[in-house]
Amino acid sequence: MPKCAIVIFMGTELKTIQSKKLTRCAIICFYPQVLRPIHSVNIIAFLTLVLVVFSWPGGSRINAAVLDETIRVAIVKSASEVTVSGEGLLVTSEGGNPLVVTFPATVKTVKDGLLLEGKLYRRLTFSASSAVLVNNKPYRGLAELTVADKGILVVNQLPLEEYLVGLINCEISSAWPIEAVKAQAIIARTYALNRKAARSNLPYHLESSVIDQVYEGCLIEDSRARRAVNETEGQVLTFGGAIIQAFYHSSCGGKTEASENVWGTSLPYLRGVDCQYCLTSSTAATWECRLSLKELEERLRSAGHRVSGLLDIKPGSANSRGRLKQVILLSSKGGVTITGEQFRRAVGYGVIKSTRFTLKSIKNEISFSGSGNGHGVGLCQWGAKQRSLDGFGSGEILAYYYPGTELKKLSDIR
Repeated sequence: MPKCAIVIFMGTELKTIQSKKLTRCAIICFYPQVLRPIHSVNIIAFLTLVLVVFSWPGGSRINAAVLDETIRVAIVKSASEVTVSGEGLLVTSEGGNPLVVTFPATVKTVKDGLLLEGKLYRRLTFSASSAVLVNNKPYRGLAELTVADKGILVVNQLPLEEYLVGLINCEISSAWPIEAVKAQAIIARTYALNRKAARSNLPYHLESSVIDQVYEGCLIEDSRARRAVNETEGQVLTFGGAIIQAFYHSSCGGKTEASENVWGTSLPYLRGVDCQYCLTSSTAATWECRLSLKELEERLRSAGHRVSGLLDIKPGSANSRGRLKQVILLSSKGGVTITGEQFRRAVGYGVIKSTRFTLKSIKNEISFSGSGNGHGVGLCQWGAKQRSLDGFGSGEILAYYYPGTELKKLSDIR
């Protein structure tokens, strides 16, 4: 091998390559056969550019762990067909072979796999430098199509930090005070990494709905969302050195909930705290709805509850946080008791917004009045907004809703 013509070292100390004290160093080798045709002025210009890049403020602080971290999000499930489009798309089959495809491309599910332009595949991957459009929604990274659960599964794989930028405006508004937006970025990153570790052997790490975190691709990204993600780069909440299960919700209605009251598992940092902050917004804190007994019965039966001839609904006991532990369904065949969370799931999370509610019968209807929106565990998003307006920083906000946790850099715990 010919010797290098030029070797550049930059750093506080010039040592051998093996030295552990070499803090910032760049080695650039130009072989003689490369240097001969290049004018000396061009070489000087290039070396000047290299010096600028390596000496740029913060250039040495790039977190490799953050840059390499990816996340896999299920964005379509059990679809009979999916349309994919975009500019400069690279399409590959399960063997990694590139395909020539006309766009927009429609992929259909058949008994043995995916059908695209008359040919059968087990897996298709679409990627682009800008965005891949799946059913007209733009997503960064790549879209992977396979067959699962009686239809097409589409998984969006992308860098974690890019995922967070797209997520912010799906979960809250980036126009909120920046410390609240930063708190959302940290907690969404923490939640995503915890789920990734728990589901490492599954086809995807997260759902794109309220089941996990709401994510609609990169269509509603903006500069404030990116600022919040960049200013919290790699920050996660930990307890005992491990990344926590960072549950959060829209508004708690006055008190956040203990984790065991919702999922049966007690976590020391999810014990529930008093929170009057979200009550400053009446539209976020309170709700009302009215449903007929017939519609309620249909929704309950669709969710698998054995109810026939529903006559009335009565509240059961409430827990110490003011949320219903049980709901009693009275029908022509007797009474059935289910948990408050089961009732909410069956009727619809968007209808019964929390288990903190009262109810009363009005002829053939049930009227519900409640406070809070969501399961109530962990961070109260509207509470975080008000605390930010009151002058608290993102770290202080998170410490309040997750007592005993510690904010750390991802690179420090790996």
